[in-house]
Amino acid sequence: MQQYLIYDAKKVPDPIFSLLSLFEVFAEQPWSMFLDSADASHPNSRYQIMVAEPIATLTSQHGQTILTDEHGAHHYTTDPFKVLDCALKRYFPQVISSELPFHGGALGYFAYDLGRYLEKQPSLAAADIHLPDMALGLYSWALIFDQHSKQLWFTDYTGDAEENWYKLQQRLQAAPQTSRHFQLTSAWQANMSQQQYQKKFAQVQQELLSGNCYQINLAQRFSATYQGDEWQAYKLLREKNAAPFSAFIRIPEGAVISMSPERFIKLTDRQIETKPIKGTRPRGLCPETDQAEAEALTLSEKDRAENVMIVDLLRNDLGKVSEAGSVKVPALFAIESFPAVHHLVSTITSTLASPFSACDLLRGAFPGGSITGAPKISAMHIIEQLEPHRRNVYCGAIGYISSNGNMDTNIAIRTLVCEQGQLHCWAGGGLVADSDADSEYQETLDKVARILPVLSATRSEQDDDVSRAV
Repeated sequence: MQQYLIYDAKKVPDPIFSLLSLFEVFAEQPWSMFLDSADASHPNSRYQIMVAEPIATLTSQHGQTILTDEHGAHHYTTDPFKVLDCALKRYFPQVISSELPFHGGALGYFAYDLGRYLEKQPSLAAADIHLPDMALGLYSWALIFDQHSKQLWFTDYTGDAEENWYKLQQRLQAAPQTSRHFQLTSAWQANMSQQQYQKKFAQVQQELLSGNCYQINLAQRFSATYQGDEWQAYKLLREKNAAPFSAFIRIPEGAVISMSPERFIKLTDRQIETKPIKGTRPRGLCPETDQAEAEALTLSEKDRAENVMIVDLLRNDLGKVSEAGSVKVPALFAIESFPAVHHLVSTITSTLASPFSACDLLRGAFPGGSITGAPKISAMHIIEQLEPHRRNVYCGAIGYISSNGNMDTNIAIRTLVCEQGQLHCWAGGGLVADSDADSEYQETLDKVARILPVLSATRSEQDDDVSRAV
């Protein structure tokens, strides 16, 4: 038996365990990871997945990919997606049928800068974050909570799930209870002033006018110093930023915190879905103004045009690996509301063609078009010229590829990178010919309005960090 039902909350209304409390035991352990459908009311929120103790790890950095397992480290200079595909086949040769989303496989992140392994790009932005460009664990066991059925499952690819759950449970119960904290130790500082942003905005407009692109995503970065446990920061942010594609990732080099509202690619039984976000308005202070903001976004010709550009780009990306005629757009310009903003979201679907795999699909669409602009490669070259620092994990993807070939990933927006006492958070937006510099700049602040202040509140000397930073 390779999956075991731990409890059914419909039958036991007050379960002893929650996945958040279980993960607390592993939160400081390298390669512990938590995928969190934190907004239970969102239609895309269903599962929480916790993993730890991988049987192997895959990291890509400086042009090579390293697979580390019990036999040592193996170095590859080939395409990291191909290395991943081969590793999945090697460690998980048997396809296990299950209704659960993850049954052994790879889980972790693909940084935006992994795109450099696929397309040659200039190297102009400062690379001051040293987390790998790809960091994935290969996991044989997982704890999965289904928010629809209210059931908590333990799955184990390699052995008896019930027996191994009891062994894990004994370790959990024996783990010492520790009290940990998180605190910012500086104000947030942006990597460009509003004046500098406006100058870069003007450069984008010149690129658009010259016909080099028709949409470019420009982002700024906010940084601060901190001390303490990043998992505590995740829990603080989760309270104010419930999002369907949240994640916490711990690796030896640091941690990644994601409060992403955006699905990149989901693959289930060879059926593909991607849901790009393009178009944003702030939440209103009262129901009337909130509704007015949502309606204004729905009617905005500019935002609808931006959205269609990215829909077309993703239709093309999916078409490379999909069955002929299967690419569809079942939903255009849907409004999805989150704690800080309203978003304009479209849905593209298709059927993965044989013999392509989840890795082929991800490679063909990476990085996501909603956070580059279009055409994608030209936009990425311009981003490299304009943004002072490399994006690292921001605007990459976080998620899993299961042993049965299924996959779900987010776009790593509303995402923070933690490394050696430095905390980085980004916000950006797509710029087109009729964009307004002041409005676009304000949109970047709106997107982090429930992130930066929440962590600023942990400082012993609190001030208006966001305004001081910019």
